Amino acid sequence: MAYFNNAATTYPKPAAVYEAMDTFYRQNAGSMGRGGKGEKTGAEIVAETRMMLKELLHAPSHEVIFTPTATLALNMIIQGMLKTNIKNVYITPFEHNAVTRVLHAYKDQINVQVLAVNSDCSFDLERIGYQFADCQPDMVIMSHASNVIGLITPVAEVFSLAKNYNAVTVVDMAQTAGLVDLDITQAKCDFAVFAGHKTLYGPTGVSGFLLNPAVDLPTVLYGGTGVDSANQDMPENLPARYEMGTPNMMAIAGLYAALKWLISNGVEYYSNNDLNNRQRILALLDNYDFINIIGVNEKNKYIGIVSFVIDGISSDSINPFFSRMDIDVRTGLQCAPLAHKYLNTYPAGTIRISLGCFNNDDDFNKMKIAFDYIRDNI
Repeated sequence: MAYFNNAATTYPKPAAVYEAMDTFYRQNAGSMGRGGKGEKTGAEIVAETRMMLKELLHAPSHEVIFTPTATLALNMIIQGMLKTNIKNVYITPFEHNAVTRVLHAYKDQINVQVLAVNSDCSFDLERIGYQFADCQPDMVIMSHASNVIGLITPVAEVFSLAKNYNAVTVVDMAQTAGLVDLDITQAKCDFAVFAGHKTLYGPTGVSGFLLNPAVDLPTVLYGGTGVDSANQDMPENLPARYEMGTPNMMAIAGLYAALKWLISNGVEYYSNNDLNNRQRILALLDNYDFINIIGVNEKNKYIGIVSFVIDGISSDSINPFFSRMDIDVRTGLQCAPLAHKYLNTYPAGTIRISLGCFNNDDDFNKMKIAFDYIRDNI
């Protein structure tokens, strides 16, 4: 299979990830805070994984909170902060349903505004400054990179403006953690969400967020933490306050191995590989006049995600063809209808190619064969 659906879940994983997960369950009988025995205890693996995430995102003073998914992390952050006095919430036009559906659920009590973005997908920082002055932000949520077109957003610049009003700042790094170097401390990020199974090359079942401990995040989920069990309130200490229930230790062991693999080579290595693959797929698409690439502006920065439409063929209807060609792509709205409305590709959506560091010549050759067939036969 030629796998071009890495924005959903990177595949394959490094061999060290498979080995670490298998070894953990064969040699370790315990869990964090609940006993255990093995070469490394669950608590040691968790502690070292937290430290590597802090190193990767340049956030020594932030706390790392593990959740099963990035969607749950965003829910905990957004719903928790909405229990405070937050009224005015700003988002980009590229947010995932993990953000927009949560905000929609609270539409009667908050004011959601979209940051000013020009028709060429560039962020208009001057207009955003006027937006903030006219309606002061209480919280700003930004996807660091669009999961539809791969556009990298100016998180540091926008958050700097937002902090003039003491706004709470949230960056969704599901598509960029471990791929695009962002110093979340310098960028004034109160919360940074990561997805273990995407650009960190870990397994599904472990994600989370980094939290600025100066921000008081009210709890929205409750349960056992393995500590302070007599107390019917959630513990005050971090990260226990936000980590209820038994953690997915096998997934954390896999993420631990993935982070060691990433850090050993450096973010720049994977970023350069990603950009090279992006240029390679753009060059291939440019050979076909029936393909229209969406949202590309050479003045902007992107990750290895490219969306396009084919003249006369709906995006979803072409998916069975790619499957028959043994090619995995993503079609439709990619869980981001707001982005497609901005890009004028709603409601049909696009065909999305998302690249990973394991894509090779065979994958690109198979994609070329598919496009040649479409040109000659469809």
